[in-house]
Amino acid sequence: MEEAIAAADTAWVLAAFTAVALMVPGLALFYGGMLGVKSALNMIMMVLGGFAVAGVVWVFFGPAAVLGDSVGGLGLIGNPFTDIGLGSLLEPSDGLPAALTAAFHLLFAGITVAIIAGGVADRMKFSAWMIFSGIWVVLVYFPVAHWVFAFDDEDAGTKGGWIANVLGAQDFAGGTAVHMNAGVAALALAIALGKRRGFPHVPRPHSLPLVVLGGGILMFGWFGFNGGSAGGANHTAGVVVLNTMIAAVAGLLGWLLVERIREKHATTLGAVSGMIAALVGITPAASLVSPLGALLIGFAAGAVCFLTVSLKFKLGYDDSLDVVAIHLMGGVVGTLLIAFVATAAAPAGVDGLFFGGGIDLLGRQILAMAAVFTYSFAVTWLIAKAIDKTIGLRVDKETEIMGIDVPVHGETAYVMDSFGASAPSKMRPEEFAADREVVVPTVK
Repeated sequence: MEEAIAAADTAWVLAAFTAVALMVPGLALFYGGMLGVKSALNMIMMVLGGFAVAGVVWVFFGPAAVLGDSVGGLGLIGNPFTDIGLGSLLEPSDGLPAALTAAFHLLFAGITVAIIAGGVADRMKFSAWMIFSGIWVVLVYFPVAHWVFAFDDEDAGTKGGWIANVLGAQDFAGGTAVHMNAGVAALALAIALGKRRGFPHVPRPHSLPLVVLGGGILMFGWFGFNGGSAGGANHTAGVVVLNTMIAAVAGLLGWLLVERIREKHATTLGAVSGMIAALVGITPAASLVSPLGALLIGFAAGAVCFLTVSLKFKLGYDDSLDVVAIHLMGGVVGTLLIAFVATAAAPAGVDGLFFGGGIDLLGRQILAMAAVFTYSFAVTWLIAKAIDKTIGLRVDKETEIMGIDVPVHGETAYVMDSFGASAPSKMRPEEFAADREVVVPTVK
């Protein structure tokens, strides 16, 4: 019976892994569609490139640094030297394979890096981005993920992260370690880079259908992201998947309602953004709340994240694709509301204030968020400044005006050739009009 359960758990997490892996192209399409046509491919490349760099770094010492025994028992970082190259993961183990756990968390690390890219669209050097991705995942993601995801193991005699074990804050699948962390980093990096030329007047999304497609793929992957975090085919996974779906639809409606009241329109971009915001919000709370709690968190995330979008215009930071509004604020909403709507009837067995719990949980949630915000912002800022002083962060003025796709990647997303379908997919920068969104073929 135990072998059958272990096999079922492994099969479910393998399926969840596959779904989460689809979030990478989903995020690329979601972000790419929201940009003007001249920089859409660059954003897709930043998502793919950042994910790839994080994955390569993960192979060397990621699982040990995130999930391993805490150095000195302080709960700050796992010992990265205990399994360099992941050779120990080749050995079979009882229950869920250690290799599968490592693979699942590799996706978390890579997607967290990729999310940051949306905050710096249209102006960051691709080379600088790739270097930033490798340094950031080591200095910021690995420690913060250890704080949140590594639990004490008395049988093995290992110590985990301080947020999960000493502070006792609740974060089921990464509201702080993934979404707040990425949102704060996007804010720090966007400030270090400066505003786009012409901000707040920037190119409109070139393909809303692409945004919807990418958002739909992200929602599909999110069931694996949250459901797989249950660690097996069990009751917790069922509740988590239900709560994730409920929050998504509530968030879509929450965003559209506030958007209709404030802007007099209910938009396609708003619908997808509200859904993503709610998925972010339910991520830390999925195993802690009832379906009604998920409804509240989803709706609140959609509404609050819409209102947060306007802050970048009031405060003057250029968060290109609203990573701060959706991921940082969505993570805050979900993490904070746990302290109010968590119920012991849910799998995690914790009561919030609305169900007779104490005020201490609210304090723990706030302290966890404050720690992640402070550490992530400070270290991200230092990394950005160091790169800027060496190779530079930002593309030159001509490249930014022309659009990054052609000068940097030698490609354009769409070829408008009225003379036939034989135009090459790669063309020289001088063959494109710098002041137009559409490709202008050279006629000889």
